[in-house]
Amino acid sequence: MFRWERSIPLRGSAAALCNNLSVLQLPARNLTHFGVVHGPSAQLLSAAPEGVPLAQRQLHAKEGAGVSPPLITQVHWCVLPFRVLLVLTSHRGIQMYESDGSTMVYWHALDSGDATPGTWSGRVLVFDIPAKGPNIVLSEELAGHQTPITDIATEPAQGQDCVADMVTADDSGLLCVWRSGPEFTLLTRIPGFGVPCPSVQLWQGIIAAGYGNGQVHLYEATTGNLHVQINAHARAISALDLAPEAGKLLSAAEDTFVHIWKLSRSPESSYIEVEHCHGECVSDTQVCGARFCDSSGSSFAVTGYDLAEIRRFSSV
Repeated sequence: MFRWERSIPLRGSAAALCNNLSVLQLPARNLTHFGVVHGPSAQLLSAAPEGVPLAQRQLHAKEGAGVSPPLITQVHWCVLPFRVLLVLTSHRGIQMYESDGSTMVYWHALDSGDATPGTWSGRVLVFDIPAKGPNIVLSEELAGHQTPITDIATEPAQGQDCVADMVTADDSGLLCVWRSGPEFTLLTRIPGFGVPCPSVQLWQGIIAAGYGNGQVHLYEATTGNLHVQINAHARAISALDLAPEAGKLLSAAEDTFVHIWKLSRSPESSYIEVEHCHGECVSDTQVCGARFCDSSGSSFAVTGYDLAEIRRFSSV
């Protein structure tokens, strides 16, 4: 069971975008960072466990070429083995900051204009990131998709060969499964079925994909085989998240509900199994973002369109 904790106030509503909440936990400092997109800006908040906001910062989209201010499409903390970067994306470009948002270390402009493709082209950009400093280099472009990318999920491969460690999803519902390395290798493609896949997660060789029809599918990453189909929500999925220590999957949708599921494998067959653990209704709210606040899945946070706060829940 989960209970509603003290909410964290926002300066404005979260934009009606899928995956519109990013969370970075800092256990050593007993802090949690939250990031939410609203129009041309992103709000960054730091909060202690009791929910009292300690600091706020607002970041704006770099304009680049164009006459109208760009709208931010995503804010996300990318946790690398040696560094944490805060990444903002818009249709004009990609901005990378130090983890607290204090310093922009890299700006990558995207194509603009009527004739050239931009963020809608389906390209996946791969960057080489140094341990520190701004010497970030675009190293590769992956061309597995023909429609706009909706989400990317990764998992450490831990040095194993032929292991899928990245999944990309697009607006047609297609999933591409990759193995990273000096050059990325496309392992398999999982076809869509006529609805977008707004959110995808990867955990221990299991792909969890949330779709526009409210379903969550669980696939075997190495083969692309479908193991489980869950009719999880009555409306489109807006966010998925995984708590890796516990194998818990969080699903949120436009039907106002957030559900938590437990993933596992059968000891006999290694088949993927799923168990429903909890359901939470965020009344009268179009949920647009939801994330676990810790790796064990003992707490989670939710954002909604026209909701000027981040609602937090913790296990009893």
